[in-house]
Amino acid sequence: MVVPHNAPRSGGFTDVVQKELLMAKKYLKSNTTLALTLAGLLTLTLGAGPSHAQTFNVIYNFTGETDGGNPLAGLTIDKSGNLYGTAEVGGALGYGTAFKLAKGASWKFDPVYSFASGADGSYPTSRLMPGPDGILYGVTSGGGGAGGQGTVFSLAAGGVETVLYRFTNGSGSGEAPSCNLIFDKQGNIYGTTSTGGSNSAGTVFKLVKPQTGEAWTEKVLYSFGQGSDGQFPIAGVTADSAGNLYGTTSAGGASGYGIIFKLTPSQSGWTETILHQFVNGSDGSVPYGGLIFDKSGNLYGAATQGGTGGGGTIYQLVPSGGNWTFNVLYSVPGWGISGTYRNVYLDASGNIYGTTHCDGLNSAGSVFELTPSGSGTWNYTSLHDFDVSDGQYVFSGLVFDTLGNIYGTTQVGGASGYGVVWEITP
Repeated sequence: MVVPHNAPRSGGFTDVVQKELLMAKKYLKSNTTLALTLAGLLTLTLGAGPSHAQTFNVIYNFTGETDGGNPLAGLTIDKSGNLYGTAEVGGALGYGTAFKLAKGASWKFDPVYSFASGADGSYPTSRLMPGPDGILYGVTSGGGGAGGQGTVFSLAAGGVETVLYRFTNGSGSGEAPSCNLIFDKQGNIYGTTSTGGSNSAGTVFKLVKPQTGEAWTEKVLYSFGQGSDGQFPIAGVTADSAGNLYGTTSAGGASGYGIIFKLTPSQSGWTETILHQFVNGSDGSVPYGGLIFDKSGNLYGAATQGGTGGGGTIYQLVPSGGNWTFNVLYSVPGWGISGTYRNVYLDASGNIYGTTHCDGLNSAGSVFELTPSGSGTWNYTSLHDFDVSDGQYVFSGLVFDTLGNIYGTTQVGGASGYGVVWEITP
């Protein structure tokens, strides 16, 4: 049985995605003239900036069958240039797959694992993140047992899946994780759930690595929904050298458009500090993407909507004297929900790379580069505009190989309509 890409899901980022895709389709259908006008404006805007010569290639078209379909989160790359990822649907039973693309004279696709929607989970929506032990880890937004609230799993060589934890939303636990995971030096795992928790508005959690023969245990570090503290975190968290955690929520805050937060540990628990509250003005709104650090300790992220360009913002947070200064680096041209859904990527030269969901010349998404001009402004270059035939709706983050090639996924589009894996070669 193969589940179609628009089949019902169980909560979290997936439901958000499906609702917003439907809204986008209705918007474009009912506003054809306006959509064409926007496309023309985008052509003029995105044509500005330095020209870069690069080649775009689709290296795999998903079929929605045993190979999977609708990859959401993006990819992980190993030292040999092999790519690993998850597809939300398809597989042997229709509940998603984990896959490998082996690099060689041509790319070889291997569906490493098919989810069964039982105890093993269903609908994987995160990247496969390498742990300290070299094993890959990820989350499913559903399945795992009664209620189907999602799992954290590991995937060893040979496609051996082990479920580390099953979310239940009981006793303050969260549900429907969609985040990328991070690890501390002891091998403990940190992430977020997009819903559930004490206030049904999502959590930040820690999975404590067990001693031999014992089970992983969950500690809810923070439950959102306590007033204006934020609601529904979609991305995971990032950590500094002192063990503080940083992240975003897609809603909540004083204005309801999401926040940037810091969690500080102490003997009595974790304390939240709000670093920025989005107001849907020039700062943007609805930050689905998470945060990354540069070498100076500045944070970078993206808001999906708003900004002066209409398609969200790319922003920076600069620490100084215990406070943080919020700066908009670039307002992405677009409309509504068209902006960046995942973490941006920062290279060694300080250039920023990212994807947009459904802006670009064809309202199908794009890959972009921001380069600092030296005068406090940033030049925007579109590296590729998708046109449905080569992919559509980019929820993917980016990975780079040692040669500077860029890799990612689209959620739909391509030869069979179930998404693609793509490569941009400089």
